[in-house]
Amino acid sequence: MTGERLRLVTFPYRGDFRDLRAWQHARTLVVLTKSAIAQLPEMERYALADQWRRATYSVALNIAEGASRRGVKDFRKHLDIARASLHEVEAILDLVLAQGYLRPEELAAVQATRDECARTVYGLLRTLPDGPK
Repeated sequence: MTGERLRLVTFPYRGDFRDLRAWQHARTLVVLTKSAIAQLPEMERYALADQWRRATYSVALNIAEGASRRGVKDFRKHLDIARASLHEVEAILDLVLAQGYLRPEELAAVQATRDECARTVYGLLRTLPDGPK
């Protein structure tokens, strides 16, 4: 996003959610997470893996759902949920590293994509009327 200008989203939003960079980053996060989850130990495949999977899905799906809403208030609500899910993913990554399930280099692409998605979601929130400045 460095050097790029944020484009204001107008409502009702008539574009395809797939055109939103936030959704594109979220989609990439889901794809990258799948291979990272597959590397978790068997004992974590259901609890931690399931929570991680649901958190990343939540990011992408809330961006898509919010973009389909008619008003800025609903879009903002869904982007806030997506942002909270991104924080959840960040906490999961920290737990995975702290427990030694994966090495930092194995999570580098996931972490970088999560970080870029979080910046993009926050940037999108800032473009909305009455957003954080």
